[in-house]
Formats: sequence, C-alpha cells, structure tokens
Amino acid sequence: MKLKVTSAKGAATTKEVSLSKEVFGIEPNDHAIYLDVKQHLANRRQGTHKAKERAEIQGSTRKIKKQKGTGGARAGSIKSGTRVGGGRIFGPRPRNYHFKLNVKTKRLARKSAFSYKAKSSDIMVIEDPKLDAIKTKDFKALISDLKLENEKVLMILGEKNDNVYLSSRNLKKVKVVTADSVNTYDVLNAGKVVMVKSSIEAIEKILN
Repeated sequence: MKLKVTSAKGAATTKEVSLSKEVFGIEPNDHAIYLDVKQHLANRRQGTHKAKERAEIQGSTRKIKKQKGTGGARAGSIKSGTRVGGGRIFGPRPRNYHFKLNVKTKRLARKSAFSYKAKSSDIMVIEDPKLDAIKTKDFKALISDLKLENEKVLMILGEKNDNVYLSSRNLKKVKVVTADSVNTYDVLNAGKVVMVKSSIEAIEKILN
C-alpha cells in the first residue's frame, strides 16, 4: 500500500512511502482489539474508590427498639445498611484492576487498528516537523496547514522531540506519541493518524 507524503507545510510532494501489508493490510482481529483496549482502560484506573460499611459508620451501638411486640421488623443497629444514614452494603473497596496480556495479542491488536485506519484512509504521512522552539502557536499553524483543525489527531513521531510534544500538550484534540509508545486505544480513538515519515520504519520493526 502506497501513500503520498505531505510536507510539514501541508503541501503535496512527489514522494511516496509504502506501508507494509503485514502491519497495515491484515484482516483485523476484533477480539484482540477488545482485549487490548480493555487492558489499557483497566490499567488506567486508580482503584482508590471506597465506601463506608456498617463497621466504619459513626453512631450509637444501642439496640433501637425492643425485639418483639412492635409489629415491625427486628432492628438492632442504627448503622445497618437498610437504614437511612447507615453503612453501604457490599460497597466498593480499594482494588487493583491491572491485568496482563500476551505480547503477541497486543501486537495483533495494534496491527488490526492500523489496518482499520488504512482501510478508511485515515492515515496521513508527513515529513518530519521542525519546530525551533516550544510554541503552541507554531504547532497550531502546522495542524491548520494540514487542514486537521476539526479532527481528533494522533501524531506519531519516529523519536522523541520535546519541541513538538511540549508545543502540542495544551491542545485538547491532539495527542503526540513516539512509535515505541503508541497503543491500540489511541489509534482507534483518533479521527486522523498523522505519521511522521521516520515513524513508519520504527513501527514496522516493532510490530514485525
């Protein structure tokens, strides 16, 4: 599969890049995608939720009313979860949501995500952007030149570039990652995947 390379100024060039069929042209595996996205979202959870149960509620421990003769149900504690102001019954407790996933499954999921984007023509290849300083204004101009102002953009760099990363982090609809840190969720969550030319070789090397 071949794609035209766009300049960092948004102009079309005569250059072309070929995308590997093994990464960008496979039959997508939806179950692998599901598992990888599920793991990514689960691993992001803090798991610090906590509700007070009856043993942790502050209040009197005396018996509310006599056991028999009232015509109502027995009531032994004001802290009971069935009473207003009582403890939560089986409430959430702090826990760890992390789980592991096979490396091969994660690779298959990323290949599937890239293949979906390639099929829907949502991958754009650009030349390496060169920002001389950390300026959000300059990065916004780059996105504007590429005519992606209204798109949710994932930009993949071949290697770490602080000027590009720090210039983009204030923009809500843009996320910048390097080829070795891209994940399935980010690829599918983006409307347009903008790949810097140098990142293609790195991604193909990692996923193959």
